[in-house]
Amino acid sequence: MSQVLALPTRKSEDWRYADLAALERLWPLPEAESVVVPAGGHFARAIVQAADGVTRLSLALGKGASAAVHVLNAGGGYGRVEIEATLHEGADFTLGAVQLGGGSDTLEVVATVNHVEPGATSRQLVRSVLAGQATGTCLGRIAVARHAVGTDAEQSVRAMLLDRTATANARPELEIFADDVKCAHGCAVGELDAMGLFYLQSRGLTPPEAKKLMLQAFVAEAFGGAEDEERLQALALERLGELV
Repeated sequence: MSQVLALPTRKSEDWRYADLAALERLWPLPEAESVVVPAGGHFARAIVQAADGVTRLSLALGKGASAAVHVLNAGGGYGRVEIEATLHEGADFTLGAVQLGGGSDTLEVVATVNHVEPGATSRQLVRSVLAGQATGTCLGRIAVARHAVGTDAEQSVRAMLLDRTATANARPELEIFADDVKCAHGCAVGELDAMGLFYLQSRGLTPPEAKKLMLQAFVAEAFGGAEDEERLQALALERLGELV
């Protein structure tokens, strides 16, 4: 993702839901970290955004390379994580992200996956838990070039609202110029299941404990397979305890 030279406005789709006042304090943004994964290589990264800030990562995956990026976005205030991945022949990319916000937090995950050659696969899975007046946004884009046949790409975006004053935004986007591809996306926003909470409380859990357990299960799949999975799960559990 190229550096934006001027402070963006809400007219830009990529910044429509951003906290522009917080963004102005952080301006200019850091250049994206650029990583090239060579043919047949593997890359793994865990990103923890725990305070005001913007993290930017750009990946280029060579033939048959793989990369897995796992994100915990729980920044107090404004936290934005931008990831762009370009996939060459037979490459495989996985993004698992969790956003946990309360108060007046504004949290964003912006992901662009470019399939530029045949036979590459990608998976994006984003889970958000939002309380208070927090705003959680996921902007996910899959772009399939004209000759990238055999592409297999998927997006799954779900958000759980703990309060009716919280807001979840999602913009899944597919741009496909090739035939013989498999691309799918799904998005859902909801609340904790009342019957599930009742069942857990009937087994002796307090309401906060029951909520915390259900939310832990909700976000856990996003960290599946992460090399730092235990730490990410522990940090997420601690933050969930603050939200409920």
